[in-house]
Amino acid sequence: MKQLKRGKLALATLLLGVLVGSAHGQDLTGRLKKIKETGVITLGVRDSSIPFSYLTENQTYIGYAVDLCLKAATAVQRELGLSKLDIKMLPVTAVTRIPLIANGTIDLNCDSATNNEERQKTVTFAPTIFVTSSRIMAKKSSSYRKLDDLKGKVVVASSGTSNIKQLATLNGERKLGITILTARDHAEAFLMFETDRAQAIINDDIILASLAATSKSPGDYVLSSEALSVEPLGIIEPLNDPAFKKVVDAAISNVYRSGEINRIYAKWFQAPIPPKGVNLNIPMSAEFKAVVAKPTDSPIAAEYALTGK
Repeated sequence: MKQLKRGKLALATLLLGVLVGSAHGQDLTGRLKKIKETGVITLGVRDSSIPFSYLTENQTYIGYAVDLCLKAATAVQRELGLSKLDIKMLPVTAVTRIPLIANGTIDLNCDSATNNEERQKTVTFAPTIFVTSSRIMAKKSSSYRKLDDLKGKVVVASSGTSNIKQLATLNGERKLGITILTARDHAEAFLMFETDRAQAIINDDIILASLAATSKSPGDYVLSSEALSVEPLGIIEPLNDPAFKKVVDAAISNVYRSGEINRIYAKWFQAPIPPKGVNLNIPMSAEFKAVVAKPTDSPIAAEYALTGK
């Protein structure tokens, strides 16, 4: 009789486990469901967004944002109870990254994307991973030190970035008559500037500093002291997928709260990085330290501008 009871108890326990597992499976929606079914998470990466996301000479994608995305991927694998998760990296551009998130081709976008209210209408963002400013860069040999100096000149920007929209707005408001050239990506934009097809380039200051530092003549360039805007940068997530966002956001927040962010940040901004072993030597800003202390995915630039003051 005792053996029969034990058998019934074991069977009941087994059935309960099956039911719980089935319910958990049925509860999965959105990207978590897709990733569970395919065993694959797809990360959008960039070819030349140093040091956030870029391609090395041996055709491997690396960078600060890539490292943080890999932390998120590990958290997703753990959440889904997968013994193995294949991580696919798909190259994107500033133009394609948001559509590819929206249509499900990529699950996370891992680069230096500005988090703003306009973009939050079609995608969402993980907690901010960097706080930068939009600036112009010119050659030291020129007299261009602020945007108004470029009246009637040519400025290049990467297609699909928030910087190009900002430049177009300021160009109209200030009646500067600037000719705006667009480039496919950051590397092409810098090449156009470097070879004098444009008198200046506009981008996030961290991207411009990185492009200059890894160029043939790093000492030839100067950033404007005028900051055109404050730009919170983040990992792009799909809109209306709260379960997936919860896992990703928690992963990034845990990296911050554990202090691991200090090691990851120092690796990419305060130590020699591939391909040339250049040390960008950019300390963590007061604005980003405040984000680390209190993670936020706010798209409101003014909140970051006030942070740390």
